[in-house]
Amino acid sequence: MSPELTRFIAGLPKAELHVHHVGAASPHIVADLAARYEGSTPVPADPALVEKFYDFRDFAHFLQVYLQVVDLIRKPEDLWTLIHGVGGDMAAQQVRYAELTITPYPHLARGFAPEEFCEVIEDARRRAETDFGIVLRWCFDIPGDFGIPAADQTLSLALDQRPDGLVSFGLGGGENGVPRAWFAPHFAAARAAGLHSVPHAGEVSDAQCVWDAIRELGAERIEHGIHSVQDPALLEHLAENTITLDVCPTSNVRTGAVPDLAEHPLPALVAAGVPVTVNTDDPPMFGTDLNREYAVAAELLSLDADGVADLARTAVRASFLDGAGKRALLRDIDAYAAQNSSAPLT
Repeated sequence: MSPELTRFIAGLPKAELHVHHVGAASPHIVADLAARYEGSTPVPADPALVEKFYDFRDFAHFLQVYLQVVDLIRKPEDLWTLIHGVGGDMAAQQVRYAELTITPYPHLARGFAPEEFCEVIEDARRRAETDFGIVLRWCFDIPGDFGIPAADQTLSLALDQRPDGLVSFGLGGGENGVPRAWFAPHFAAARAAGLHSVPHAGEVSDAQCVWDAIRELGAERIEHGIHSVQDPALLEHLAENTITLDVCPTSNVRTGAVPDLAEHPLPALVAAGVPVTVNTDDPPMFGTDLNREYAVAAELLSLDADGVADLARTAVRASFLDGAGKRALLRDIDAYAAQNSSAPLT
């Protein structure tokens, strides 16, 4: 890739729609939290060792490591530090708006009171906007592996507390052996309350999981959804109904969902007319950031600066940002692209 296009990506105003709050914490943030609890956690208190700690064998090992990092959030100040720091790191990459997937269940299990949990994340969100200029919104996510009790608690928190930043309801964790239909009543209640549906599906499972997310959960966007390429009828449905896939290329390689970037289905999805956004998922855990993911997408799709700017516009349009916010961010992207449109292809 040319240095010009790399610089263009770095300065491009962006939105990110698929990123997890714990998985977005930098090695420095994680090491700081680990130092607070040294002796009671396997997570190292050295940023360089944290990077090595993120050497995953497979998707199951990734989930194990992820939960070990979650266990570092034991007090309100830990949660605040993590979210505020994530906001700063994202803003440094010109991320102006992000929908941060947050999984309340393990924090509630740790002992956070529902009111306290929501007060902390809202205070950190507002402070990040003041300090860094980034607008954060929440997707409350069911950890599917923990079953119906986790879903019940997540829904209760969303509906009873309803923090101002909450815009959507999600489902993460394992896919195989965790039917999307289990959670249909929870998503129906969340949608009835005005929350958007953005479940994970088709990451490590097949196209049927994506169909189930659409039919059972009323999915408006799909987190990952890459194995939709297995089913031409599904691709047609996604394209015709403008159901966006929030794709995370490097994550898919690191978790073994695809063998390597050369075999990533992103080009096939785009060729089929499926709307896609580019995201990081758990960036420090996968050794990436949003600028790098845009560069990966540019390589896979043979994009020039205009094509990269279109990716950024798609994310804004697919987001749950309010209309005025969307228009403002799209204007910023257009102005930046007009001033920097000479970046050549790769």
